[in-house]
Amino acid sequence: MPTGHTTGGTGPARSRERFLQGEPVEAGVRTSILSSWQRSRSLGLSPDQADLPFRDDFDRDARIVRAAVPVLDRLQARFAGSKMNISVADASGTVLLRRFGEASLARSLPAFQRVPGFVFAERVAGTNGIGLALAERQLIRVHGAEHFAERSQRSACRALPVRDPLSGRIEGVLCFGYPSSTEDSGLAITIRKAAQAIERRLLGQSSARERALLRAYLDTGATASAGLHHTIGVDELALELHPRDRAVLTEKAAELISRGQRAAAVVSLFDGRRVTLVSRPMRSGSGVEGVAIEAVLPGPAPREPLAVPTQVDVPPGFSGHLAVVTAVRPPRLVPATAAPRRLPAARLSRHLPDISYSRFGTVGRDGVADDHPDAPPRTRGLVMVGEPRVGTYALAARRRLELLTEASARIGTTLDVRRTAQELAETAVPRLADFVTIDLPEAVLRGEESADPRTDLHRTVVHGIRDDLPFSPVGKQVDFGPTTPQIRCLTSGQAVLEPDLKAAAGWLAQDPEHTERLLTQVHSLIVVPLVARGVILGIASFYRAQDPAPFGDDDRSLGLELASRAALSIDNARRYTRERTMVLTLQRSLLPHDLPDQDAVEIAHRYLPAESDVGGDWYDVIPLSGTRIGLFVGDVVGHGMLSAATMGQLRTAARSFAELDFPPDEVLTHLDNLVGRLDREEPAAGAGVIGATCLYAIYDPTSQQCTMARAGHPPPALVLPDGTVTFPDLPAGPPLGLGGLPFEAAEIHLPEGSRLLLYTDGLIEDRHRDVDVVLNQLRGALAHPEHTPEQTCQTVLETVAPAHPCDDIALLVARTHALDPQRIAAWDLPADPARVSEVRAAALRQLADWGLDETAFAAELMLSELVTNAIRHGAGPIRVRLLHGRTLICEVSDASNTAPHLRRAASTDEGGRGLFLVAQLAQSWGTRYLTEGKVIWAECGLDAA
Repeated sequence: MPTGHTTGGTGPARSRERFLQGEPVEAGVRTSILSSWQRSRSLGLSPDQADLPFRDDFDRDARIVRAAVPVLDRLQARFAGSKMNISVADASGTVLLRRFGEASLARSLPAFQRVPGFVFAERVAGTNGIGLALAERQLIRVHGAEHFAERSQRSACRALPVRDPLSGRIEGVLCFGYPSSTEDSGLAITIRKAAQAIERRLLGQSSARERALLRAYLDTGATASAGLHHTIGVDELALELHPRDRAVLTEKAAELISRGQRAAAVVSLFDGRRVTLVSRPMRSGSGVEGVAIEAVLPGPAPREPLAVPTQVDVPPGFSGHLAVVTAVRPPRLVPATAAPRRLPAARLSRHLPDISYSRFGTVGRDGVADDHPDAPPRTRGLVMVGEPRVGTYALAARRRLELLTEASARIGTTLDVRRTAQELAETAVPRLADFVTIDLPEAVLRGEESADPRTDLHRTVVHGIRDDLPFSPVGKQVDFGPTTPQIRCLTSGQAVLEPDLKAAAGWLAQDPEHTERLLTQVHSLIVVPLVARGVILGIASFYRAQDPAPFGDDDRSLGLELASRAALSIDNARRYTRERTMVLTLQRSLLPHDLPDQDAVEIAHRYLPAESDVGGDWYDVIPLSGTRIGLFVGDVVGHGMLSAATMGQLRTAARSFAELDFPPDEVLTHLDNLVGRLDREEPAAGAGVIGATCLYAIYDPTSQQCTMARAGHPPPALVLPDGTVTFPDLPAGPPLGLGGLPFEAAEIHLPEGSRLLLYTDGLIEDRHRDVDVVLNQLRGALAHPEHTPEQTCQTVLETVAPAHPCDDIALLVARTHALDPQRIAAWDLPADPARVSEVRAAALRQLADWGLDETAFAAELMLSELVTNAIRHGAGPIRVRLLHGRTLICEVSDASNTAPHLRRAASTDEGGRGLFLVAQLAQSWGTRYLTEGKVIWAECGLDAA
C-alpha cells in the first residue's frame, strides 16, 4: 500500500491526492475513510497542519485511567521491543495514557506528544484512529495514506471505543499505533480483548461503588440497633412472595432509585396485600451517593414468628418501631449490579394497577397516610440499593424494551408504504425523539426498488411534538450534500449519530439558512437506514429537542432496531404495492376502456378494487343486432393474478358468444363449459377450483323487453321511472364451472326511463354487515328517479359500498331508451316471389320519408336479395323490418332454422352471389335465431351510396 507523497500509482495515496485536488473519488477508498475526509475538509482542516491542541486540565484519576493502567502495562510487556505505541483517550479524544513497546519510539515524537494531554479528535486532527473510532463508534483501522494529515502517512493504527458496561456510554478509546510495514491482522483480536479487560475493570469499579452503598446501609442499621444481630438479603425481600410479586417490586425499586430522592410508592400484590416501597438517600464513607429501597408491610404475617429484628433509619413520617425481617431462607448478598427480573411491558401495566407516591409518610392498606402511634409493627426488608444514574439506566433499558414491544404491535398494521412509515414516526415520538422525518425514494412509494436512493429521496413523513419546525414538507424531493449524515448513512448503510448538531459541519454546510433555524430547536440527530433484505429503502432521521441530553449509542441502537422492524414492514408493503399494481394494471387493461356508442341505453360504470387484493370482477356492454344491447357483469372466484387472467379469458369469450347473437341462457351455457375446461387445463395453478358468477341481460329498445339470465350471481336492481325499486326474481342458476345444470332466462318489460343496476357481490356482502340491511340501503340509494346513471353510481358507492372493501366491486347502471315507433317499418308477406317488388317499392317510399334517399339504392338491393333468399330457401311467414337508428338495419325473418352461408360463386354459376353482394354493401350482416325461425339482418351506413 503506497504511503507518503505519492503522485502516481493507485491506492489510498493516489485517491487522497485526487480528493485533495477536488476530483471525485468513487472507488478505492473505504466509505468510512472517505466520509472522514469529507468532514475534515468541511471543517477547514489542512493536511499540512502540524500542531495539535493540548490540554492539561484532564482528570488524571478518571475511571478510564484507573481501569486501563494495568491493562496497558500488560500490553507494553507483550509488545516490548516493537515499534508499537499504545494510547488511551477519553470520550473527547484527549490522550490520557501512552505506552511504547520500544523506549526510543517516544523520542521520535514531538515533545508535546510524549506525554498525555494532546487531543486527537477528528475535528482538530483530521482522519486518524482515535478520532475516527469516536466518529464511527466501532473498531476501525486507518492505514498509511488513509490519514488526513501528512505527518501520519507512514503509520497505521487500530482503535476501538471502550464503553461503560452499565450505561453503554463511551468512556474512551484504546488505540494501537505502528508502522505501516508491520500490519498484522491478529491485532484486531488483541485490541478487542484488551478493551474487554478495561470494560471489566470499569464494571468492577461500579460494583465497588455499589458495595460501598450496601456497607453504608448495613452500618446505618448496626448503629441504630445497638448491637443486635443483623441479617439483610440484598435484592430479596425475605417474605414468602410469589415470583411475579418479587419482579414487580424490583421493577418499581429500580424506578425509585432513578428518582434519586426520598419517596414512597404503594404496590399492590397478587394476593391483595399492599407493600410500601420506601426510597432513602444515603452516602457511603468514601463519598458514594446512592439510594436504598426498603419494602414495608403494614404488619407481620400472623402465622409467622418475628425474627431477626433490625432497626433502621426511616424517613420523616414513619414510626420508629423495630423493623422485622422474617427469614425464610439463608440470606445472601447479591451485587447491586445484578439485573433484576423483568416483566414485559404489557404484563407490568396489568400488575401495577394502583401505584401512588407519597413524598413523606407511611401509606396504609387503604392508601392513606398512617402515622398512628399504635400502628402494628411493619415487616421491613431491603429490596435494592444503587446509584440513581444506574437506576436511570435500568429504567431506560426497560422503557426501551417497552417501546420495542409497542413497535411490534403498532408498525406494519397495513400494507401501505406511507402509512407504515407514519407508524414508525408515531411510535418514536416522543419516547425516543421529538421530531422524525422519513425520506423514501419515489420508486419505493410506487412499489419498486430504487436504483440510487441518494438521488431520488422524497420527504414522506414529518412528525413531531409540534408542527412549526422548518423541515422540508411532505412530498418535496430532498437533496442532501455529500457530507451530510443522511448521505453518509445511505452510503455506508450504517446508522449515523450526531450528538451535537452545532459541531456537525457536514450537516451545517448543507443549507446554512435552513439549519440555522433548526438549530434553535433541535440539538442532536440520529440517521438510520431503512434496510430490508439487503436493499436500502430510505432513511429515518430522529431529532431531539426538549431533552437536554444528547442522543447516545443506546439511542442509536434503539433507533436502528425500530428502523429495522419498520423496514421489513415497508418492504412487505412495497412488494405488495408492486404486485397489486401489476394485477390492477392487468385487471383494468382487461376491462372495457371506452363503451360503444349506441342509443338503446345510457350507461355509467364503476370498478372499485378491494383494499387487500385485486379480484376478477368485470363488466361489459356489447351492441347487438337490431339496435339491441347486451349487458354483462361477472365475478371470478378468488383474488390475484390468476383471477384477473381468468377474468380476461371469460370476458373475451362472453363477448364472442354474445356477438353470435346467442340468447342469455345459451351464452351462460357456453361460458359454463369454458370455465370447466379452464379448471381442468390448469391444475398446477394451485389456486383451487376456478369458478365464476355472471349475469347477462339483453335489452331491445324496439320492444322495451329485457331478457336476463344469471349463473349464481346476485339479481339486478330495477328502478322504474316513478322511483319504485325492485329486485327481479330471476332463476338463480348454478355458478359457472359446475357443469351439467341448465340455465333459465326471464323476460321483463322495462318502461322507457327505467334504470337497471347490475353489480357484483362485493357491494352487498361483507362479514361485518347483514345482507338484508345492505339491500335496504341500496333500495334507498336508488329511489331517486331524477338521478342520472353517473349520479346513481356515485350515490351507491358513497352510501352502500363498505368503507374498506374486502372484495372487488363492479357496477353497471343502464337507463333505458325506446326506439321511436316512427323509425320502425315492418311488412308481412307470403312466400311468393311476385311480392318482392311490392316490398321493395314500399321500402323505397319509407326511406324517402326518412330522408335516406342516398341510402336507398344499397338498401333496396340488400333487401331484395334477403327477401328472395327467404322465399326460395326459407319457410313462411316472412316478415321484413327496417330500423332507422344510428344506421339503417334491414331484417328479414322466416320460420326456417337453416342458415345462409357466404360463398364465392364460380363464373359459370347462375346463382350464389346474393349474400356476397349483401356483404359488400353492408357494414355488417348476420343471422340470429328465434324460438321459431331466424332473422337475417344487414346494417347499412346512412351515408352509403
